[in-house]
Amino acid sequence: MESKNWSPADIMRLSTQTWANCTLMAAVNLDLFTCLDRDKSLTVAELAAALGCEIRATGMLVTALIALNLLEREGEGLILTEASRRYLSADSEGYQGFTIKHMSNIMRGWINLDQSVRTGTQADGSLPITTEDEGEREAFLMAMFNVAVGQADLVAGAFDLTGRRRLLDLGGGPGTYAIYFCRHNSDLKAVIFDRPTTERFARATIKRFELSPQVDFIGGDFTADELPGGFDAVWLSQILHGEAPESAARLVRRAAGTLDSGGVMGIQEFILDDDRRGPAQPALFALNMLLQTPGGQAYTKGELADMMAGAGLKNIQRLKADLPPGCGILTGVKG
Repeated sequence: MESKNWSPADIMRLSTQTWANCTLMAAVNLDLFTCLDRDKSLTVAELAAALGCEIRATGMLVTALIALNLLEREGEGLILTEASRRYLSADSEGYQGFTIKHMSNIMRGWINLDQSVRTGTQADGSLPITTEDEGEREAFLMAMFNVAVGQADLVAGAFDLTGRRRLLDLGGGPGTYAIYFCRHNSDLKAVIFDRPTTERFARATIKRFELSPQVDFIGGDFTADELPGGFDAVWLSQILHGEAPESAARLVRRAAGTLDSGGVMGIQEFILDDDRRGPAQPALFALNMLLQTPGGQAYTKGELADMMAGAGLKNIQRLKADLPPGCGILTGVKG
């Protein structure tokens, strides 16, 4: 890995990156972009009144958003950029606001990262997936949809399910991958297995893609409840990092138990290099798991392969796919 020649200015820029992040989060949480999308052009005073905010503070937020190229001025009026309209208005099909809201929800943990490193424990006792706050749960689950849908076509093309008939999407959340696997394989039937509180989000997503005949949902805790069987493919996307090593290995064994002989398992994770020098995204995500879970972490390719081998899988390989940095897919076949 090539080392960076750091300067004091570089350190300063890194230390203030959260300012821009928090500016975007505040605007999304206030629904500022949706408000401007609906009214097209508002003055600062009109926008402040519509949002129920103080005028001076709203003007300061607006100036920062303009500087970040997320808003524009047209005379005294404020208008959205094309990107803001497409990705930050809740009225847009391409809305990414749930991801931003989820990042805002977990920001409190990151602020106290030093305390978690001192104690080795998560920032607080709540998890986004188990929270009683419906808005926080929606932000988490639909953030997972936002992230997955951006690469689902690529993943569905890389994970070959030709000739497979039944797929289990373990911890599949809103069902993005189950949906795209079925879109790529017309004879495939898929079952999403996730917490009962996830079902309404999954059903809505399945209906949106008009795949109710192909994709079903079963509610349960995949770490404890009995899993259905008789599948010839099982998919675990970004769920192992929420578990401590022994629990993750046990989950892989349980997932392998859902497969018939010859069935294929696919695991997608943020994967660390075996020498643990990077990449940056899995390394940072591991800290996120320190903050958000009792024992979760990012795993190396070798660690994941060992879990799969321990579950009786053969022909373990990492797929070649143009995924986001640090993200990878391992596959194996049940003997």
